[in-house]
Amino acid sequence: MRIIIGVLIILFNSNGFIYAQNQLPVNGFCIAAPSHERLNDFVKFIENELAPNKVNTLVLRIDFNYAYESRPELQSNHTLSKEDVKSLVEVCKKNKIELIPQVNLLGHQSWASNLNKLLEVYPQFDETPHVQIPEKYEWPNDDNLYCKSYCPLHPEVHEVVFDLMDEIIEVFEAKSFHAGMDEVFYIADPKCPRCKGMDPSFLFAGEISKLSRHLESRGAKLWIWGDRLIDATSSGIGMWEASMNNTARAVDLIPKSVIICDWHYERAIPTPAYFALKGLDVIACSWRKPQVAVDQVKMVSNFRQNSTPEMSAHFLGVMHTVWTSAGNFMDNYFSLQPTVIEKGSETECFKAMVDAVNSLVMNK
Repeated sequence: MRIIIGVLIILFNSNGFIYAQNQLPVNGFCIAAPSHERLNDFVKFIENELAPNKVNTLVLRIDFNYAYESRPELQSNHTLSKEDVKSLVEVCKKNKIELIPQVNLLGHQSWASNLNKLLEVYPQFDETPHVQIPEKYEWPNDDNLYCKSYCPLHPEVHEVVFDLMDEIIEVFEAKSFHAGMDEVFYIADPKCPRCKGMDPSFLFAGEISKLSRHLESRGAKLWIWGDRLIDATSSGIGMWEASMNNTARAVDLIPKSVIICDWHYERAIPTPAYFALKGLDVIACSWRKPQVAVDQVKMVSNFRQNSTPEMSAHFLGVMHTVWTSAGNFMDNYFSLQPTVIEKGSETECFKAMVDAVNSLVMNK
């Protein structure tokens, strides 16, 4: 919907949040949920930093750090309560920030030498039960273990997963849900009695489609990371930011409603154009290099301006990602002087991204 006021065109995205035509629809920030002890600090950070910097989308990685009522056995030792979550919901509503919860699904069911809660409580869901978690994790290793996956064809796994999704989108009052699904290295394992011999791209697309259909039945959209949908060999991007285990063909099999978070941290690789050509909405994501963030803003803006209307609408914007704790990020953010440019800094990368986004309006 458009409302014309003088020369300014104001648009409303699908979730009712406002942006100016010469801004990017998504000016995003992704971070792990704060601990209960740092919750008030994080609420203030949203109010005093994200909102003034015109961040309009906050992806909050929850995983098992919530006091689930539907599946209390999957709570971690440090959880946010329903009251904690509501304080986040309210401050985001107040500042017109879309709050999107994330729970890692399919992949990332372990980290280093620890299983995540899902496979700890339900070991029968493990895609590779024959691969043991080592006491001291190292990469590379003989098992090619980075992170464990659950088996997408286990007959009981979605009963549990859907309970988590339903509760999270309800308590967060969310219209979108981020399922992660990045860096899935274990899929269609030859020793899995259900998956062996199957096409990894078919399995990966099937899981995305199943999650998307479930969310649509609840009035919500699915967001995922995009790395498994890019062919690592033909693109030259490599095994981390793209797929070398034959999942890339899934890009042609998944619903067009899925939102792709396209992360590239060393260079502003122009893969958003690839996803747009596939008919998928896409967001370019940065991490710790300020120049990459600036280049991504310029790239997405140029794509929007120079593409056909059919493609232009798919370039939603940019999102900064944080891979340290919320507490650590806030401590670093407030310790830096505005004039300091620190290479390899999550905080300076975030500041560079929002400055670049906001300059789009000023330069029009």
